[in-house]
Amino acid sequence: MIAAELIKLRTLRSTPIALVLAVLVSGGLSALLGSAADDGKMIGEFDPLFVAFYGLTLGQLPLVAFAVLAVGSEYRSGTIRASLAAVPRRARFFGAKVGAALLVLAATALATVAVSVLLAQTTLGTRRAALGDALPAAAGAWLYLTLIGLFALGFATLVRSSTVALGVLLPLLLLGSQGLGNVPGVRVVTQYLPDQLGWVVMHLAGPQGDPRWARDYGPWSGLALLALWAAAALVAGYTSLHRRDA
Repeated sequence: MIAAELIKLRTLRSTPIALVLAVLVSGGLSALLGSAADDGKMIGEFDPLFVAFYGLTLGQLPLVAFAVLAVGSEYRSGTIRASLAAVPRRARFFGAKVGAALLVLAATALATVAVSVLLAQTTLGTRRAALGDALPAAAGAWLYLTLIGLFALGFATLVRSSTVALGVLLPLLLLGSQGLGNVPGVRVVTQYLPDQLGWVVMHLAGPQGDPRWARDYGPWSGLALLALWAAAALVAGYTSLHRRDA
């Protein structure tokens, strides 16, 4: 079943475009910021890991689009009916779809993070991060990208439309919580939105010893909360698939 779903994903024209864009956008921004920092264009105190992972705030968008289209494309084309006729056990069908998407997301997230860190470390020169600091943050970034993709897949299954899912998720990730995540007062709520929960582990939230930026959770507890968001979205998506006609 998972092999069949992987074949479906491979035949989508959007799949290679989205996956390559994720690596290029993230890596390109990391290299650009690293070069600016090494040239002295970024002055004052800065976190080299912020440079490495800031590109992921845009690089995650193609991965979200891939996850949404992994489900939404079947609803848009109507092939979901044929798929469910071939595999009437919806739990098995959904499990295979999640498993296939997870394999692709995990592999692409690994490549995206590796390229971003490598380019940032190379372009930062003597201002690069210590290996002992970079590796845990890179592991957290990999988990973040994988989980945010699963969250998007679950949400797309719930709303049964790639247009609606992308119309909600892309503004949220690009404009909404990122713009409000560090605003005093508003941050009390927005810090718990899915994309914000990975910012501490990726060193994007600002110094956690400074009350202006501090979150109410640590780096790994933030990822645990994101895992709950992803699990809730997948459960909601499966419930919608199970209870409603195709």
